[in-house]
Amino acid sequence: MKKFQHKLNRVLEVFLVFLMTVLVLDVLWQVFSRYLLSSPSSFTDELAGFLLIWVGVLGAAYVAGRKEHLAIDILIQKSPPARQRVLLHLIHSLIFLFALSVMVTGGAVLMYTRFVLQVKSAALQLPLGYVYIVLPISGLIIMYYEVLHIISLKRS
Repeated sequence: MKKFQHKLNRVLEVFLVFLMTVLVLDVLWQVFSRYLLSSPSSFTDELAGFLLIWVGVLGAAYVAGRKEHLAIDILIQKSPPARQRVLLHLIHSLIFLFALSVMVTGGAVLMYTRFVLQVKSAALQLPLGYVYIVLPISGLIIMYYEVLHIISLKRS
C-alpha cells in the first residue's frame, strides 16, 4: 500500500506542477495579448478559471494524503494520547464522509448532469462535465488517503 501511495503522490505532484505551469503561461499570455498587442485573447480567462478549479481540488487531495492541510489542532495537542487517537479517528472519518457525500456523490451528479444537458463553456466550447470530473476523482483520492490514515491510527 505504501508503494501505491508513494506513486499516487508522485503522479499528483507532477500533474499539479504541469497544471500550474499551464496556468501561469495562460495568464502570462493574457497579460501579453491585452497590454502589448492590445487584442486580449478570448479564451484565457475561462481556461485560467478551469485550471484553478483543477489545481485547487486536486491540490486538496494531495495535501490530504500528506496530512498537510490547514487544521486548528489545539484541542488535539492539549488532549491526552488516548483522546488524541479518538479525535483523530473522528476527524479522518468525517473527512472520509465529506469526500464521499459532497465530492464523489455530489461531484458525480454535477458532472453527469453537465454531460447530459450538454452544457458547454462560453469561450472554449468545452463540455463542463470535463471541468467537474475532477470533483469525484479528488473525492476518491481523499477517501483512499483517509482509509490509510485510519488504518495507520489502528496500528499505532
